Amino acid sequence: MNRLMILGGTIAPAVIQAADRPNIIYIMTDQQTATAMSCMGNKDLHTPNMDRLAEAGVMFRNAYCSTPLSGPSRASMFTGCFAHEIGMPSNGDPMPEDLKKQSLGILMSNSGYDCVYAGKWHVHKSSIPDNEFGFRNIHDHNDFGLAESCVDYLDSKHESPFFLVASFDNPHNICEFARQQNLPYAETPQADIADCPGLPLNYERNPYDADVIRYEKSINFSAYPTSNYTPDDWRIYRNAYFRLIEHVDAEIGKLVDAIDRNGLWKNTVIVFTSDHGDGMGAHQWNQKSALYEEVINIPMIVVLPGKKNAGKELPQLVNNGVDFFASVCEWAGIDMPEGLPGCSYKKLVEGCDINAEHQDFVVTETLFDKGGNTRGWALRTKDFKYVMYDKGRYREQLFDMNADRGEMRNLAVEKKYEAELNRHRALLNDWMKQHKTRQIRAGLNLVPGF
Repeated sequence: MNRLMILGGTIAPAVIQAADRPNIIYIMTDQQTATAMSCMGNKDLHTPNMDRLAEAGVMFRNAYCSTPLSGPSRASMFTGCFAHEIGMPSNGDPMPEDLKKQSLGILMSNSGYDCVYAGKWHVHKSSIPDNEFGFRNIHDHNDFGLAESCVDYLDSKHESPFFLVASFDNPHNICEFARQQNLPYAETPQADIADCPGLPLNYERNPYDADVIRYEKSINFSAYPTSNYTPDDWRIYRNAYFRLIEHVDAEIGKLVDAIDRNGLWKNTVIVFTSDHGDGMGAHQWNQKSALYEEVINIPMIVVLPGKKNAGKELPQLVNNGVDFFASVCEWAGIDMPEGLPGCSYKKLVEGCDINAEHQDFVVTETLFDKGGNTRGWALRTKDFKYVMYDKGRYREQLFDMNADRGEMRNLAVEKKYEAELNRHRALLNDWMKQHKTRQIRAGLNLVPGF
């Protein structure tokens, strides 16, 4: 018998085991790299509220975005699909009408969740249209007042489980900072150079870095106005970036206080992440799109009801787009639409076994923003990261993620790593077939040797 059918009629899904389903709070920043938290050992900033979430939850060291660009990354989160596969590879691409009907907010609201959204949407509009995607809009794209609107909601009485998204813009204001524009949602006090963080160990580009990255930087001054940066300029940039993260951390603290005050830890899943990272001056890169580790490795903290497994870390590979969609569906007791690629991390977090098998690899794909036409893919396995761009010299990269997380030695140019390179080529080629990736032309594939 259909579980929604009783005596020949139907009842609302919210009535069924509503008390047994957790609330879900999704806290998201924009353009924050995984290491930009003090709980990750970074001494150049202090993030006490992100640290509180880490102390209460499980932190992933190897979480990756689906796409290092806001619109496509968020599209992946809320459709459960890779953005390029559904015609949403760029900012400003609208969601296809048929996908709206099975987007995450629609599925959750249809199953009885009260779905509310505050802040940046960007799929494709800046603010989420009220009730169009299953969410009530309680605050437009604007960091000012965003936390307060969420706090008001958390302080109110709830008759059913809720799904709250708190989507902050910062530290995205680093884009305006690099262009020497006014910052929309924060201020960064001017600092003496001696007070600014030093340069990262991978400040220089590796000698065999993909040359198409430099080309993309040369044709897009608006996104990458850093070609003439001095080392001191990069230190000032890094200081501003870390201060913006501290700014948004203080806003997140208001939500954590409300969770604490209302006793919501006992039956709430909290997920904290970012849509993508930022170059932070590594390889002298700012912003996103490139497949450097700083750009695609993002924060991921999951707090379970009752703070189960509090303070633990997991090394398994997760994708914060398609896997997030799958995980929320499992927590909510919703059957995922057929054919979606996500791998839920619910059981992984609940078991919290660092040796548990999960998935062998994750893929991040990119299309450079604002006029660029370079495509690229990063395939991360347990020990290696394979990067391939669609053109240019040294378009293939292979890095040992245990010995060289800073990506300074490209193993793809060394014959002794040929077997490992070919293994990763085969994995990516199979993934491209599965996801119907557009090739160069008929009979000419992107992956060398295939």
